[in-house]
Amino acid sequence: MPKNTHKIALAGVATLGAAAVAFTVVPADAQTTTREAAASTRVAYSSEQLAGVKADITDQLAGSSVKVDAIEAKKKAAADAVKKAAAAKKAAAAKKAAAAAAAKKAAAKKAAAARKAKAASRSAQRPQVKLVSAKTYSNNLDGWIRHSLDIMKSKGIPGSYSGLHRNIMRESSGNPYAINDWDINAINGIPSKGLLQVIPPTFATYHVAGTSWNIYDPVANITAAANYAAHRYGSIDNVNSAY
Repeated sequence: MPKNTHKIALAGVATLGAAAVAFTVVPADAQTTTREAAASTRVAYSSEQLAGVKADITDQLAGSSVKVDAIEAKKKAAADAVKKAAAAKKAAAAKKAAAAAAAKKAAAKKAAAARKAKAASRSAQRPQVKLVSAKTYSNNLDGWIRHSLDIMKSKGIPGSYSGLHRNIMRESSGNPYAINDWDINAINGIPSKGLLQVIPPTFATYHVAGTSWNIYDPVANITAAANYAAHRYGSIDNVNSAY
């Protein structure tokens, strides 16, 4: 209840009380007019009137209470509205964030699918390479001849296993480090060397690419000699004596 209302109510009660006291202390021997006036005054502030004043004060107090309740209700309604608006804003933000996350996830999934499809396409277009294990040869006369025959075949040089083996056995007995130090080539300072007894100038001229440049290398020596024989005799198979 507002303080002004309290002040008005107290002031009214105090005035009524003062008036009652003033008219109760009039002397008994006072003149009739004074008593009459006092009597008139006492009639003016009868119990009914006091009850009316009390009722007015009560009504004022009740009205003030209603106003206070209305103000409080209005404040509460405003606060509730603010809370509701904040909750709605928060919910909207959460919904927006969820939508953005979903869109990002969908985009990532789509990109992953596109990459997978692209990789699959490249794999389908890429020619399949058949892996072939490297062929190995034994480190002996048989292996050297077979290795040389494969190189000769890739280079188009004619010759057979038997033709190579026959000439090797006649020229060096299968010794890759054999050297002739007595024939005309040796006298001229260019002795024949290796399995098929090739002189250095012939080896250098008919050397086959992909083989060693060492004249004592078995495969390089066989292949160069077979290449020379192919050019001069048609094939190493046609050689049956010194060549």
